Amino acid sequence: MSVQRRSARLTVPEIRARKGQEPIVCLTSYHAHTAALIDPHVDLLLVGDSLGMVMYGMENTLGVSLDMMIAHGAAVVRGSDSALVVVDMPFGTYEESRAHAFHNAARTMKETGCQAIKLEGGERMADTVHHLTQRGIPVMGHIGLTPQNVNVMGGFKTQGRNKDEWPQIERDAQALAEAGAFAIVLEGIAAPLADKISSAINVPTIGIGASAGCDGQILVTEDMLGLSPQVPKFVKEFATLGAQIAKAAEAYANDVRARKFPEQKHTYALKEDKE
Repeated sequence: MSVQRRSARLTVPEIRARKGQEPIVCLTSYHAHTAALIDPHVDLLLVGDSLGMVMYGMENTLGVSLDMMIAHGAAVVRGSDSALVVVDMPFGTYEESRAHAFHNAARTMKETGCQAIKLEGGERMADTVHHLTQRGIPVMGHIGLTPQNVNVMGGFKTQGRNKDEWPQIERDAQALAEAGAFAIVLEGIAAPLADKISSAINVPTIGIGASAGCDGQILVTEDMLGLSPQVPKFVKEFATLGAQIAKAAEAYANDVRARKFPEQKHTYALKEDKE
């Protein structure tokens, strides 16, 4: 008889049950060390395809591959203990067909050990979301400003400023909720619309540049740590690590140029020194 251990991680049903309850704390993470540092303080870690821009210096997320997401996702899972880990499905890995989406999502979950995946798109992706959730793959939705559609949208622009845009975005949210998404990211959505959506659907909304009326918030960790060269206007910087790293590097360089090297004999002592 096998004995099943209860996972210490938050589960998908637990996150979904937070609708209208205690706000859900989310941050991005791309490697094990950062995951270990922030894991005790968050409910959800997102391995976002934003890693293309943050880690690889890409102009946008379109060049991110599934192999990249899996490598970083596995690292975050290894580095964390308690947060639910969600991995982004990159551009071109789920849009073609439901079967294509399932194959890639299943591979992602198997090879990373993550608990859920995230994909972009509303009403047009609802059928795929339903297909995945019915086959054991929890899905987080993502609507509003969807970075993988940056070329169609003509840039990173706030959605819902014009009320004529509201009905489609509302339909997107409702379609994902009905399809089985356990939570939905609302990115770059005008606050009144984000509030309306959050009140209308029965799953948690996770805002990023949206509204305090959402059920939770997510930020790119490097943005809130002051590590990004250009931080979005809506982000509060909780640290200025970029400036501190540059200052530390300058101090180190000055030491090296002044030949202030570490005392190696204490670290790499010769055998006779110990006798």
